[in-house]
Amino acid sequence: MSTPVLEVRDLHVAYGKVEALHGANLTVGAGQIVTVIGPNGAGKSTMLNAIADAMPASGALRGDIQLLGHDMRGVPIEARVARGMSLVPEKRELFSSMTVEDNLRLGAYRRYRAGDKNHADQLDVVFGLFPRLKERRRQEAGTLSGGERQMLAIGRALMAKPQLLMLDEPSLGLAPLIVKEIFHIIVSLKQTGVAILLVEQNARAALQVADYAYVLETGDIALEGPASDLANDPKVIDTYLGLTKKVA
Repeated sequence: MSTPVLEVRDLHVAYGKVEALHGANLTVGAGQIVTVIGPNGAGKSTMLNAIADAMPASGALRGDIQLLGHDMRGVPIEARVARGMSLVPEKRELFSSMTVEDNLRLGAYRRYRAGDKNHADQLDVVFGLFPRLKERRRQEAGTLSGGERQMLAIGRALMAKPQLLMLDEPSLGLAPLIVKEIFHIIVSLKQTGVAILLVEQNARAALQVADYAYVLETGDIALEGPASDLANDPKVIDTYLGLTKKVA
């Protein structure tokens, strides 16, 4: 059996005396889309930030995080990116006054610093995935629509050539048609070979595209299994998918 791209074991995260995650376990295999669904405040974004070492200073964590079999304890966020881990945060955090292309090139900065002469080679890949970004490559990022900004945030993360791409609520604040487009893009990303960990409140959309799913409730993994199984689980249907019995 091949080494998982990401393996998280017994992950605890606390802010002061309040524990936000209680011993979470999670695995992402090569070429997989794994989703974590759950209500607001369940600890989904906390989990991603802990994995990426992007937690606020007030947070404390313990547990085992391995990327491609390598222990990530004590490894700072910059080094995690260099080793193949990229996070697209919920707020996207683009440079609004810079052009689309310059935002993308910043995503390859660590490859450039490492002496990779082909650091810009992902531009063609990103423009192939997001033709709209190519059309707007000279525009300032601040002039883009919400959907285009999300595409840019994902594209910038891909410039680092990640082995693991983590997406935090990519559908947040987007119109339904744009959400559908973003999730089509997430499926197409899988064809590039990158493993994807998707945190998403839109459970229906997430379960449609994922291979495996975890349900996180108040810091605990309440359910896990193949995404198609969870999409038909009565508890998941009742709590997250409404009255429709199957994901369309």
